[in-house]
Amino acid sequence: MTENLQLGALLAACHWIGQKGWSPATGGNMSVREGDAHCLITESGKDKGSLTAGDFLRVELESGLAPDGRRPSAETGLHTMLYSRYPETGAVLHTHSVNSTVLSRVERSGALVLEGYEMQKSLSGQTSHLDQVVIPIFDNSQDISALAQKIMASAEHTPLQYGFLLRGHGLTCWGRDVAEARRHLEGLEFLFQCELQRRLLEAK
Repeated sequence: MTENLQLGALLAACHWIGQKGWSPATGGNMSVREGDAHCLITESGKDKGSLTAGDFLRVELESGLAPDGRRPSAETGLHTMLYSRYPETGAVLHTHSVNSTVLSRVERSGALVLEGYEMQKSLSGQTSHLDQVVIPIFDNSQDISALAQKIMASAEHTPLQYGFLLRGHGLTCWGRDVAEARRHLEGLEFLFQCELQRRLLEAK
């Protein structure tokens, strides 16, 4: 698939995310790989439900900068980190849904562990509801460079798969292409909603 087709798929995914209400008030950022040295990422301050192709910036993976001087999204460093460390990554989606944000605060440990759900098989490589899906949780920070370094240090011990949560902030997930990243996002959001409802019912 060509990069232009991937950008079109990402644009459609952004509109879908906007309709879902998973990136309200211009929140979130989405990107697609463009070769070995660049990615295309949403410009800061744009509503994700009404993006056009012109709202994406070409960013250097090494520097995280847009050569044309425009301002990419605040979390650009998390996208470039994933593309640089995991060459198979083709698209990254960062959203601010209610379920992911609340669960990231309710779960006090360093990871959200999901098991027993058939929908775990929406995640690549998952073949059984009996397996555990571990989604790391990191404390939120406005220092994206330091946060990226912390995430990468953690990945040395526990490799990242599918996505991670930032506490009180939201979900970052990815895939080999836009279609896989979108499937991971939808699957994880379903699992998050189930897990949150389960915890609420058990607390009564």
